[in-house]
Amino acid sequence: MTVPMPPVGAPSRTLTQPTRKPARPFFSSGPCAKPPGYSPSKLATESLGRSHRAKIGKARLQLCIDLMREVLQLPDTHRIAIVPGSDTGAFEMAMWTMLGARGVTTLTWESFGEGWVTDAVGQLKLDPTVIRADYGQLPDLSQINFADDVLFTWNGTTSGVRVPNGDWIPADRQGLTFADATSAVFAYDIPWDKIDVATFSWQKVLGGEGGHGVLILGPRAVERLESYTPAWPLPKVFRLVSKGALSEGVFKGETINTPSMLAVEDAIFALEWARGLGGLRGLQARSDANAAALDNIVRERSWLRHLAADPASRSKTSVCLLVEGADEAMIKAMAGALEKEGAAYDIAGYRDAPPGLRIWCGATVETADIEALGPWLDWAYYSAKAA
Repeated sequence: MTVPMPPVGAPSRTLTQPTRKPARPFFSSGPCAKPPGYSPSKLATESLGRSHRAKIGKARLQLCIDLMREVLQLPDTHRIAIVPGSDTGAFEMAMWTMLGARGVTTLTWESFGEGWVTDAVGQLKLDPTVIRADYGQLPDLSQINFADDVLFTWNGTTSGVRVPNGDWIPADRQGLTFADATSAVFAYDIPWDKIDVATFSWQKVLGGEGGHGVLILGPRAVERLESYTPAWPLPKVFRLVSKGALSEGVFKGETINTPSMLAVEDAIFALEWARGLGGLRGLQARSDANAAALDNIVRERSWLRHLAADPASRSKTSVCLLVEGADEAMIKAMAGALEKEGAAYDIAGYRDAPPGLRIWCGATVETADIEALGPWLDWAYYSAKAA
């Protein structure tokens, strides 16, 4: 059956399925594709079944921290901790332990940023200044009062919008900067001198397992922790200070609660893979190539466009796309058809975002698989239109 002629510029005009599928059709924006060549059989297992406080457990946790520091090119001024609850747990740990000392400004242009607003207002009972932008847009960064503590997402996973750089953050700020960087670390250059608190999880750019978060603290954040006691009670898993001093062991692999050593070994595998690529630059090059390949697909199709209109603030990891004439049901049909054929998994947009597609272009995805996806998007689109 032949579909009616689509708009000029669309490469495919029939319902004929492409012959070539992505070799690894894993395009989920979290948990993301495992590193190429990954197999559970390749993980070190000597730490499994052992206490995380035994010598081997501490050593493997410290190795994981050391590898993150190396690959991120993180300066010695910043500490790294492995904490519970994925990126959400890490960011809320920072909020609960440090906010309330001064005013708060929250930036939000997608669902996770909006979640931090909900926490600040509904849970911590603060009265933050909220600077919002619609999905696909970035708020006016010149409005920010840096006498406040400032909360933002570096790369909005659900909107595909990111801050272009750190130039908008002043070096002489009075407040702390809190960056939810879970879809940004390992993909962009982050100016660590501008970031006091950063959080992420292994499940994004590294393709690691979920459940564990990473908390990065600069010296100004440590000073806040040691000099300020919040008015609200802190759960045990949030406590970073003991007797007025930072619990340094937490930043040397002595985790607050019991970690999964299997997840730690999985992260170590990904970090060693990243180091073999040349570290941060190698990861960035792969992500850049993937985003460029997907951008080529978008530019060749009149029915497909980026949710983030401005290339300067467009994500290179979680790329969000709008489909001409598509509602939620059509997107569901497209994503379902692609999954059924084993051509693309988990590419429907986030539930709170405008109906569309979301395709992960982080370093663990192969560029050839992004390129192979284009004809399958044509097939899914015209199949859904015909239906």
